[in-house]
Amino acid sequence: MDRIADIWGTRTPHAIDTPWPVRIDTHLDPALGAGDVDRWVQAGCVLCSNGCAVDIAVKDGEMVGVRGRGVDLVNHGRLGPKGLYGSWNWSRSGDRLTRPLVREGGQLVETDWDTAMGRVVENSQRLLEEKGPLSHGFYTTGQLFLEEYYALAVLGKAGVGTPHMDGNTRLCTATAGAALKETFGSDGQPGSYADIESAQAIFLYGHNMAETQTVLWMRVLDRLHGPDRPAIVCMDPRLTPVAREADVHLAVRPGTNQAAMNALIREVIHRGWVDEEYVAAHTIMFDELAQIVEPYTPQHAGEICDVDPADLERAAEVFGTTDRVLSTVLQGFYQSNQATAASCQVNNLHLLRGMLGRPGAGILQMNGQPTAQNTRETGADGDMSGFRNWGNPAHIEQLAELWNVEPEVIPHWAPPTHASQLFRYVEEGSIEFFWISGTNPVVSMPDSGRIRRALAGEQTFVVVQDVFLTETARLADVVLPAAGWGEKTGTMTNVNRTVHLCDKAVEPPGEAKPDLDIFLDYARRMGFTDRDGAPLLTWTSPEEVFEAWKECTRGRPCDYTGLSYDRLRGGSGIPWPVNDEHPDGTQRLYEDGVFPTETDYAETYGQDLLTGASVSEQEHRAMNPAGRAMLKGAPYVPAHEEPDDEYPLRLTTGRTVYHFHTRTKTARAEQLRKAAPEAWVELSVADAGDLGIAEGDLVRVESRRGAIEVPARIGQGRTGVVFVPFHFGYWDEDRSGPDGRARAANELTLTSWDPVSRQPQVKNASVRVTRVSAGTGPSPAPTTTASAPAPGIEVPATVGGPEAGVDEQVDAHEPPTLGGE
Repeated sequence: MDRIADIWGTRTPHAIDTPWPVRIDTHLDPALGAGDVDRWVQAGCVLCSNGCAVDIAVKDGEMVGVRGRGVDLVNHGRLGPKGLYGSWNWSRSGDRLTRPLVREGGQLVETDWDTAMGRVVENSQRLLEEKGPLSHGFYTTGQLFLEEYYALAVLGKAGVGTPHMDGNTRLCTATAGAALKETFGSDGQPGSYADIESAQAIFLYGHNMAETQTVLWMRVLDRLHGPDRPAIVCMDPRLTPVAREADVHLAVRPGTNQAAMNALIREVIHRGWVDEEYVAAHTIMFDELAQIVEPYTPQHAGEICDVDPADLERAAEVFGTTDRVLSTVLQGFYQSNQATAASCQVNNLHLLRGMLGRPGAGILQMNGQPTAQNTRETGADGDMSGFRNWGNPAHIEQLAELWNVEPEVIPHWAPPTHASQLFRYVEEGSIEFFWISGTNPVVSMPDSGRIRRALAGEQTFVVVQDVFLTETARLADVVLPAAGWGEKTGTMTNVNRTVHLCDKAVEPPGEAKPDLDIFLDYARRMGFTDRDGAPLLTWTSPEEVFEAWKECTRGRPCDYTGLSYDRLRGGSGIPWPVNDEHPDGTQRLYEDGVFPTETDYAETYGQDLLTGASVSEQEHRAMNPAGRAMLKGAPYVPAHEEPDDEYPLRLTTGRTVYHFHTRTKTARAEQLRKAAPEAWVELSVADAGDLGIAEGDLVRVESRRGAIEVPARIGQGRTGVVFVPFHFGYWDEDRSGPDGRARAANELTLTSWDPVSRQPQVKNASVRVTRVSAGTGPSPAPTTTASAPAPGIEVPATVGGPEAGVDEQVDAHEPPTLGGE
């Protein structure tokens, strides 16, 4: 089967409340057969946030393919195109970083580890002595392992003592965590992927699941193709594969999600669909919410969102009259205007209907990256480890005891520094030592020209730790070669809290080291100690870190104490909490309607959804949540940048199914690179006609911050909106920035963030589009996805060819069970 052309593979339909059948997907080096594989090594895929379990095929010490793990709760053996082709092919690339690099005379040159780390430590120690811990900043990823994040969190908070820590998870998942904390008192997904099997309706808010989590969409498709088809409601300005399956498609104007959500809540209240008994027993702030949403009639919200009021009414009716609804949320909400407020309204709908903690009735505030959940749990994103409250002195005392340091060492006098502010401090020179691990902000951060200039300046010593020489690494003072997936051991936790073990399959090339080893080496060379003078980080292996992490989670919502490496080997991943009370893991949270909102236990005291103003401990205590969820609301306000005569079109950015982030791995897989080889911009038929643009024409897309020149796809999105995929930078042209024709979407986006989650609003910008020249052929946009051309536009179909063949085997064995082997 060509899994480039057929992204989701063979259907295995089934009825409601019946198990999802197992289907084993396998892809090997075309020169090999299954009998040629020396061994298979257990792991989890790291090319989207679904967290699929895989086995890595090893031949002669190299990764040569993958297969899905049929025993696993998450994917039941299936893999998507990125997992099949992109998860391992990059490891053979000839441009891997294999030795450290240091900057000499303006150029990066190879050196040894002692020299490279010597420069890192020399600069770090000098600045700590001269300027203190606020001179240091750390920016990490959502693709390392739990053990690596925890080590980074401890060395950053208890070693350096800086609050300047965040990850690129700020770009993809910060709002997920913020919305869960604001409503339920703590991070942690209430729902389960298994809710798809039991749902009678599925609502997808700003979530193109078909391209961002392909295996999860396979799970939905198998319900849609079976009996008892669930209703689908999709909120997305583009005609995505999800929207094509939808019973109701709310193609809202970008930036107006909050108005649409307020209308849905108002309809549920006005039409008597509230579970009053549940609301009275398990929530607070209902009257305040009802007052906020009252002005948002379907007619009023329809005008704001430019959608038919009847569609809003129909969507509300599906939610209000269906007994089991699953909601999923992603970047269409998280990266847009009023991100946390809109995402909290999804939580509110479920609370109003009493739809939590039972099969088919759940919420998945999705992540964008495979281990984003771990950054939030461990505190590598700046939060406090173990879902602790940075404003609660007792929680800081707990960490101080765990790490054997004085409480005042741990920075808790103000909220952690978020990513946009980190780069502002780098830009102005107050952060003079900046360590970037496993991410490429020169391409992924908004207003990328500004980020490039900040990192290229002489005011900050920049360390980059990565697998390849990315656009960001090219600007560093020291580059540290890291081991990649399959070349190290660790655990990862996905969206629905399922923990997987990834065992080392092969050796890293040259002198590349696991990220954990690099962090531990830095801590040792820096001489970080605890209050007794002993080394702060004494660990020597990932398993030792995992055991220490378990103690950090004891008694917290993300309790790992019942897990071990041995328990995670051989069977399925297991969702936390796993402890004496839940020895086999926990499929769904809040079955009893009791939430972690007690003032002394909650992860946060909360913030105002409109302004971001913090709620004090006294104010939180006065609300007396007492284990009840909070029905927080906010009125709609327009986005920071709206179209005008000079920049009349709305820009939105996003993913395509064939690439992940800045293509560091996926573009090194031939099948994926051929499917989406170059950047493009999508225009509606009407806008293209008004601008005199034809399919494939080279066009200039310009904002107040920069411009790109890319081919045009005449697509099926809404009029007035243009779409650009954010994956494409410049590394494959051997440069760090646009020396010639720019193509990175973030040249256009603005530095603006949600007041609560501090997530950048990269889906809200105003642009103008002009034709530069006639095209030489159709645009490189795929035809298999939301980027498909409009009817009547003739474009060759996207296919993978013989090299994209995949074996699929439908297995009659019983699907995996929670905590089972």
